[in-house]
Amino acid sequence: QVQLVESGGGLVQPGGSLRLSCVASRSIRSNTMRWYRQSPGKERQLVGQINSGGSLVYLESVKGRFTISRDAAKNTVYLQMNSLKPEDTAVYFCMFPFFQSWGQGTQVTVSS
Repeated sequence: QVQLVESGGGLVQPGGSLRLSCVASRSIRSNTMRWYRQSPGKERQLVGQINSGGSLVYLESVKGRFTISRDAAKNTVYLQMNSLKPEDTAVYFCMFPFFQSWGQGTQVTVSS
């Protein structure tokens, strides 16, 4: 098993930026890591992923605004979110597919 702890969420104005972090209790090296989000009344959706080789995949609506990266030495994956929009408001979760493990989520609210 693996524990995942997200941080970095908060309240930001439209057009602002946030960086989310997800620290894993074991090595993320050579593993795919994913970020999801869920808004009230909506299904959880995949925001993006980084695979073992570093290839990136993003939800169409966040392309060009969000960037996933990782620091394997710190067992940490990041989600840099720029040009945030009100529709980005959600709870953001990281996920370790190999262990089917989820973090507790961190709230991101984009509002003026």
